[in-house]
Amino acid sequence: MTPVHWRAPEACGTRLDTQQIPAVELATPTSREEFDAVREVFREYAQGLGVDLCFQHFDEELASLPGEYAAPRGALLLAMVDGQVAGCVGLRPHDAADYPNAAEMKRLYVRPAFRGTGLGRQLAEAALDAARQGGYACVLLDTLSDMEAARALYEDLGFDEIPPYYHNPIPGAHYLKADLD
Repeated sequence: MTPVHWRAPEACGTRLDTQQIPAVELATPTSREEFDAVREVFREYAQGLGVDLCFQHFDEELASLPGEYAAPRGALLLAMVDGQVAGCVGLRPHDAADYPNAAEMKRLYVRPAFRGTGLGRQLAEAALDAARQGGYACVLLDTLSDMEAARALYEDLGFDEIPPYYHNPIPGAHYLKADLD
């Protein structure tokens, strides 16, 4: 895996109990085994949603990894804690959006054993940093009403609710955007 540098939460204006912050390595998968780990975590993410993601061509996304998440326009990050895969996040271009030069954050997921540690924030901030480094003007995402912790995180990171930028048939879908300038 290729290590990715991230900023500690304290440097981002957020103070977390340092006892809760695990020693995390954010890395870009490069080997077949690492992409298999991404597929496993993506499947856990989808299973946790309890909805069918066929409208997002989820099976094709898994089969073609890194696909749209490949550099230089995308990013795919695995969070490792003590050698265990703890979470992931993807960033991909969203050229069809009504928003010029937009990226889309997808599949932000933290495994249950690592929740409440600030790992979701670290992954989201790393995705936003990757978008800035990629020269994107904004980051889009969609989330669901019942994902309250994620929605609070996105609001704290500067995301605002916007009209739908693609069709999502799941009731309670919310569309968000963060400007990067």
